[in-house]
Formats: sequence, C-alpha cells, structure tokens
Amino acid sequence: MPGLYLHIPFCKQACHYCNFHFSTTLRSKPAMVAAILRELELQKDYLGGAELTSVYFGGGTPSLLDIGEMEQIFEKIHALYRIAPDAEITLEANPDDLTKEKLRDLRDYTPVNRLSIGIQSFFDDDLRWMNRAHNAAHARHCLRDAAAAGFRDMTIDLIYGAPTTSDAQWAENVRIAMEEGIPHLSCYCLTVEEGTALAHFVHKGSALPVDEEKAARQFEYLQNQTEQRGYEHYEISNFAWPGRHARHNSSYWSGSPYLGVGPSAHSFDGRSRQWNVAHNARYLAALEAGQVPFEREVLTPAQRYNEYVMTGLRTMWGCEKASIEAFGVPFADFFREEVELFLQNGTVEQDETHVRLTRAGKLLADRIAADLFWTDTEA
Repeated sequence: MPGLYLHIPFCKQACHYCNFHFSTTLRSKPAMVAAILRELELQKDYLGGAELTSVYFGGGTPSLLDIGEMEQIFEKIHALYRIAPDAEITLEANPDDLTKEKLRDLRDYTPVNRLSIGIQSFFDDDLRWMNRAHNAAHARHCLRDAAAAGFRDMTIDLIYGAPTTSDAQWAENVRIAMEEGIPHLSCYCLTVEEGTALAHFVHKGSALPVDEEKAARQFEYLQNQTEQRGYEHYEISNFAWPGRHARHNSSYWSGSPYLGVGPSAHSFDGRSRQWNVAHNARYLAALEAGQVPFEREVLTPAQRYNEYVMTGLRTMWGCEKASIEAFGVPFADFFREEVELFLQNGTVEQDETHVRLTRAGKLLADRIAADLFWTDTEA
C-alpha cells in the first residue's frame, strides 16, 4: 500500500499546541510549489514504480493552496507516478478555508476525494484558547457545505483534555460529530510539546498542565460513545465506520512504504527512513540547485522491532505473533517474557495469532509499548 505524502508548510497563524513545521509567511508559496514539483521528479524512483494507493496533502495547512497550484501538483503526480483507480486522495483543510466556492472547485477541478478537516472543537472558547483561525460557526457550516458539495469521505480532528474543554463540552463535541454523520474521527489528547507556545505558557505558569485524569475520563467517554454508534476503534486516536478506515495513515501503522515530499517530510522504504530539512529557505535553495535536502537512517533490527511493536499495539489488530517471531531470537523470547506482566494485569490480551491492548490498556499504550522495546542494554 505505497503512499505519497506532500507537506505544505504554511498556516495563517500558529496554533498554541502545534509543533509541526510551518511558516505563517506566505510569500514563498509559489516558489515552494515549484520546489515540490522538482522534488517529485527527483524522487520518482523512490517507490520503485509501485502504484500509489493514497495521496495525502498535509501540513501546515494545504487548503491554503489555490486550485491552480493544486492542479500543477496533480498534473506532475500523474505524469510521474501510477495511481490506483480507487486511490484515496486526501486534503487536510481548516474550516475557514472551505468556502462553498473552494469546495466546488476542489470537486470539479481536482481528484481530491477525501477531506481531513481540523475542527478541534465546536466551542468558541476552546478555539480561542487554541488560537485557531476559525470559529464554532465555521466548524458547523463547513461540514454541511462539504457534504452538499458531494464529499462523502470526511474525517475531522477533535482535541480532548484542554483546560477549556469541560466534560459536558467534550460530550457535545462528540455528539455533534456523530449527528453530522462524519464517518471517521481522529481524536487527540492535548499534549504539551516543547518549543510550542503552549509549552511556554505552562513553563511560565500562565497555563495549566494537562489534567491527566480529565483527559482519561474524556477518552473513555469517547470510546463508549463511538462503540455504541458502531464506530471501530481501529487505532488509538482513530475511530471509523466499518470499511472507512484512513488508507493513507493505515499504511504508516502497517509498515508500508511511502514517499514524503516537501520540507520536514519523512519517507520510508521498508528498511530505511529519510527526512527532509525542516527549514523552508534551505529546502528551496537545495531544490533550486537540483538536490533533495534529506538525512537518511538505515534501521537496525532492534529499531524495526520497536517500530513494529509501537505501531502494531496502537491498532485494533495488535501485534501478530508470527511477525514478532520473524524478528528472530532473542526478540521473540524477549517479547513473550515482557508481555506476560501485561497479560496478568489485564492491559493486554492474546489469542492464537495476535497480542493486542485491552480497553484498559489503551489508556497506557505508550507506556506498555515502551516497556516492550528492545534497548541497547539488552543487545
């Protein structure tokens, strides 16, 4: 399931919690599009000519691209790569960008067939605290406008655990999402990432750290409500109607190869990872000189094992025992020994073929995975 990711590194303003690479200065947008077109050419052999099953515009805020810029990018992709007829083609978008005209143009002039909309909350006090560019009215209207424009495949982002998000408000956020008939939800716990405005506020004492008990309570509420409404909790942060899982993101969790284009974008070929420089000016200068500015790391067996455990446990399928065995001894023996404690305390369960997290274990996913990692001291 090879995929193509394009990082569009521009935003109208900086959300307080975000640590992704972006710039709020749009002057270099035309030059960035030209550089991305050049990188697509230079990287055309990275996936070995395999047919793309997904194309994902992320960022940043890809919905800041105008239709002409998107048409240029798609023309280049179609000229260089084979794309599956049923490929999932996703555009991340902010509600304030999704005007009726923009939605109509996306439908009529681009092959985009899936929208990933950064709602985050349907409450103005949450959105102001996060420093989002849209308001609650934008959040509601864009969903209905997108549906009216013919977009049936949509996902929205929601954030829980924020200090302004009471349990009642979180319940309403979940209710509205389901009432609008959104087939896929990506719900993230607020985290304080170093280098963000939120981290600065917390360090200064002008913002409270995340209330972990409240966040856990809101996550459990989310699990209950989605289960009752027929959503599959197929990855820790992702819930979807059956058959509506995100194909592109699923390729990350399953270890499939993908190519990332644009500043800060990552690529994976099954054995190595590479990542582009997270600096717009340096990226543009390198591509102008005909070079892709990236660093590369060949993964060791231990790193591949750790990544498999980390991503596998996050999914509803869990880690396949045969895949763990394929890493060989001592990895398989280590995994079996370490997982025993979690089987005993009820945070992990197993059947004949897989080991997976229980409902209780999903609250501790990162901690459990870390305890199952192979470290240098064990080598």
